[in-house]
Amino acid sequence: MQWYEYLLIAAAVAFVIGVIVWQIVRKKQGKSGCDCGGACSRCSGCSACREKEKRQMQDKK
Repeated sequence: MQWYEYLLIAAAVAFVIGVIVWQIVRKKQGKSGCDCGGACSRCSGCSACREKEKRQMQDKK
């Protein structure tokens, strides 16, 4: 293998690891993958919006 092939593999691995870390950070921040921004009328069955509604209902109780 040539040096540039190792570089390409390393870049691909770094990209995949970066995406995984980014998703973990977003999950810990309470964000979802749909990015509807809480506008459920635009979002078809967004689970993140349903969880927000559940939390709001529990807080009211």
